[in-house]
Amino acid sequence: MKVASTQSTVKNLVSKLPRNLKFWAGTIMFLGTCIISIAYLSFVPPDRIIRPGLAPPSRPPSSSHLLGTDSLGRDVLAQLPLSALNSLQVGLIVALIGTVIGAIIGFSAGYYGGIVDLVLRGATDTFITIPMLPILITIASFMRVVHIWMTALILAIPSWAWPARQIRAQVLSLKEREFIYMSRLSGMSSTEIIFKDLMPHMLQYMGANFVFAIIWAILAEAGISMLGLGPQHTMTIGMMIYWANSYVALVRGLWWWIFSPILLLIWIITSLYLTHTGLDEIINPRLREQGG
Repeated sequence: MKVASTQSTVKNLVSKLPRNLKFWAGTIMFLGTCIISIAYLSFVPPDRIIRPGLAPPSRPPSSSHLLGTDSLGRDVLAQLPLSALNSLQVGLIVALIGTVIGAIIGFSAGYYGGIVDLVLRGATDTFITIPMLPILITIASFMRVVHIWMTALILAIPSWAWPARQIRAQVLSLKEREFIYMSRLSGMSSTEIIFKDLMPHMLQYMGANFVFAIIWAILAEAGISMLGLGPQHTMTIGMMIYWANSYVALVRGLWWWIFSPILLLIWIITSLYLTHTGLDEIINPRLREQGG
C-alpha cells in the first residue's frame, strides 16, 4: 500500500505537469532569465559591472548603451544580469533554509505530538504573530558589512514559520490514516515512517512552498535594500532601486535607471508566481477542477 501510494503521488505529478501551461510558462520565463544572466556574466566579470566611471554618466538609452547609464557611470543593462542572479541567490538560500527547518519542525510537531508539539507550535506561532519586518530591518541596521549570504541569513530567520505550521497540520491528518498504523505494526521506527510514508505525500506541497518562499525572499530583499540595508558592495535588484532613489533618478528624468530594475523584478516575480500557481493547481484538486 505504501509503495502504491508513493507511486501514485509521483505519477500524479508527472501526468499533470506537461498539461499545466502556467507552470511551463513560469518555468520558461524563470530559466530563460537565469540562462541569459549566467551567459552574460561568463563574459563580463562582476567587478567591471559595478565599478563606477567606466561609461559617461547619466546618458539616456543609445546604441552604445541600450538602457542608458546611471549617475555613477555604469551601464544599466550590464547591471541587470548580476542583479537578477544575486537576488535569486538570496531567494534560493532563504527558501532552502526555510523549507528544511520548517519541514523538520512541522514533521516533528505533527507526528510526535504532546510536549514536543506544544513547544514547537508555541515557537512557530510566536514567529508568525510578531511582525518580523521591523525586526529584520533592525538586525540589518546593526550589521557593519552586509553581503549576499548575510542578507539571506537575516531573511531566513522567520522563513520557516509558515511552512512548519502548514506541514504540521497536514501531518496531523496523515498520521491517523490506516497505512501509518500498518507501518507502526510492522515495526518501522518513527524516523522511517516520517521519511518513507509521510514525506512522499508532502513533496508536492513542499515544492510549491519552496517557490513561494523564493518570491517572498526576493521581495523582502528588495524592501530592505531600498532602505539602504542590503549588500552595499555588490548589486541586487533592490540595490539598483536604492541607488536610483539615492540619486533622485525619477526627479532628474533618468527614468531608464529606476524603471529597468522594477520591470526586472516584476518579470521574475511573475515567472515564479506562474510556476507556483501551476504547482498549486496540481496539488489542490479544487483548483485543478476549476482550471480544467
